[in-house]
Amino acid sequence: MAATNKSDLLNINQKEFEKLKLLIAPIPEGQAICKDDGTSIKDVIAHRAHWIDLFLGWYADGQAGKTVYFPAKGYKWNEVRRYNAELRQKQEGISWDIAISALDNGYKKLTAFIQSLSDAELYGGPMQGANNDWTPGRWAEAAGPSHFRSATKYIRSRFKTV
Repeated sequence: MAATNKSDLLNINQKEFEKLKLLIAPIPEGQAICKDDGTSIKDVIAHRAHWIDLFLGWYADGQAGKTVYFPAKGYKWNEVRRYNAELRQKQEGISWDIAISALDNGYKKLTAFIQSLSDAELYGGPMQGANNDWTPGRWAEAAGPSHFRSATKYIRSRFKTV
């Protein structure tokens, strides 16, 4: 069930991030960069960090009255697979340590963002520029805790096949 207030959002954000961090902490770089069907654990972690930054950019652009490009300029939602594939190519050369650092930084930025807003700002109405009914809090949950949860699930499934 999605969070409906700031306190719950902060709690789920922390809970899902800590689960993911605990899971990835012992993974050596060699295992993290090993590809399975074209994707590595490192790719998944770097992807999650990137999408936090995307969300924060969407929010900032909406607040500034700028056009908000979902998911990114030049892409439509039905092109997310292509966007993610191109993102993996762009992130190919980053190390496991850099991917983890990017995730840590993304979590800190997302947490600071959530803490900076009131319940009303997070859940009082649709996010500006989003052109849908999702609140900033719901978007934040999708970019952070939901992505942390899906990364945890993906990594656990990879361990089952090893």
